[in-house]
Amino acid sequence: MPTRRSLLAAAAISPLAARPARAWEPDRPLSMIVAYAAGGGTDTAARLLARVLEKDLGQPVVVVNRAGAGGEIGFTELARARPDGYTIGFTNTPTIVTVPIERQARFSLESFSFIANIVDDPGGLWVLTASPIKSLDDLLAEARRRPGQVSYGTTGIGSDDHLAMLALERATGTQFLHVPFGGSSQVRTALFGRTIDLAVVNMGEGITDMRQGVVRPLGQLATSRWEVAAEVPTLRELGHDVVEGSMRGVAAPAGLAPDVLARLALAVRRAVATPEFLAGAQQQLLPLRFLGPAEYTAELQALRTNYSRLWAQHPWKE
Repeated sequence: MPTRRSLLAAAAISPLAARPARAWEPDRPLSMIVAYAAGGGTDTAARLLARVLEKDLGQPVVVVNRAGAGGEIGFTELARARPDGYTIGFTNTPTIVTVPIERQARFSLESFSFIANIVDDPGGLWVLTASPIKSLDDLLAEARRRPGQVSYGTTGIGSDDHLAMLALERATGTQFLHVPFGGSSQVRTALFGRTIDLAVVNMGEGITDMRQGVVRPLGQLATSRWEVAAEVPTLRELGHDVVEGSMRGVAAPAGLAPDVLARLALAVRRAVATPEFLAGAQQQLLPLRFLGPAEYTAELQALRTNYSRLWAQHPWKE
């Protein structure tokens, strides 16, 4: 039977116990780590999101570029940051999945709390409009004429661009010369400077150059034609079953408190639905695909299973 003292004690603490926990809100600026060079598709999408997130979170979101090693430098810095909600980062497939498969990396999928996916951008093959290569058949013919000499640029070893070309080599019995860069902007610069023959970058990163008449697409690496570039055939349509692309989302270091994760996920969800973000995404020609924390994590785990199987069969080391 409760005593008078126990009842008084319960009455003393009950107002505090009934009070809901205070929701997390940032009280200082956040950093958003981008594992690729400034000016590329990942960087421009990250800066757009950061600008809109600031309004929801009430704090500046500062983009920090940490390019190099196919994304490993930036992803490692994100993984090692304090899981307090003040350091977030843009994550890209397949490299956030493939780097730990191909080498002893300083991170794995378990190193991150995944917040949301935003973009799913199919790969593309691009040449200068002045190039004598007019089609995918021309490209393959040139590669057979000069084995290992036709050069292509990508955003790094194990990137979606690199894996796509390795798949194309296996499917066609050809051999190209791989030139890795720190970001898609550097790949495009190399193409414009004629230091590489072929740029392998995502459709969203090359379509503006195409519309300006600077580059010619040879094909897109999607399962079906992206409606924004409906005139560009898929490699499947051209007779080669090669599909690759890059999902781009937001993550934080592992160990993020549930209320912090929930607040950041809500902020991203609301940000990508704003007219400002949607207008910017349309201007940047970003293929959007939103996934919440659980769906995004599950998608990445499935990719890891698939790429681990591929690595066991065909390692993509240089």
